[in-house]
Amino acid sequence: MNGLFVTGTDTGAGKTVVAGSIAAVLASRGERVAAFKPVVTGLDDARDPDWPPDHELLAAAAGVSPEAVAPQRFGPAVSPHLAAELAGTTIDFDGLVEAARTLAALNDILIAEGVGGLLVPLGPDHTIRDLVVELGLPLVVAARPGLGTINHTLLTLEAARAAGLEVAAVVLTPWPQDPSVMECSNRATIAALGDVRVCTLPRLASGSPERLAEAGRRLPVADWLAARAR
Repeated sequence: MNGLFVTGTDTGAGKTVVAGSIAAVLASRGERVAAFKPVVTGLDDARDPDWPPDHELLAAAAGVSPEAVAPQRFGPAVSPHLAAELAGTTIDFDGLVEAARTLAALNDILIAEGVGGLLVPLGPDHTIRDLVVELGLPLVVAARPGLGTINHTLLTLEAARAAGLEVAAVVLTPWPQDPSVMECSNRATIAALGDVRVCTLPRLASGSPERLAEAGRRLPVADWLAARAR
């Protein structure tokens, strides 16, 4: 399977911006890209005209249908396992794995995005990390640039490597145009202590495919994919 899995240090850490930027820049280069997010929650929340729900943003970035991106969708803005429980159902882990593999088989590259962080439960027996292990994709970790990010990011790297996962990079976002001394130190510290490549993405005005592709050109996506190919 050729692709990348974007996780985050937490909810709201910028996963969708990173995943959308990767998908959009690859699509703009003529690649057949599939976007995948196993579960979407929070669809009951008020819509933001500039930032559609995650599966719709990823679908537009990759040029596919939203239904194909997210097999399971829920209204409440809660953890996937609780969203399923409130809806009177359960999340079919094996079904999610099969859906992702099918998308990967039909396209050149699969860009998958998790839900929250690596240890977010999908049910009593599985987490997002288990899904990444099953898919065997390298991780790109989205993280905030500010205070607290060193601990959150290094914990995420430890959780990933403890499961044998390959980490391609950390992406700090939104990265300010004029970063502070602390933000620059955070970037350097994560790179050194985490033994990982650290990239950045700026704050985007909207989640349009054009904006995302422009941001994605700042990322060494081809290097991440080529490293896996070797």
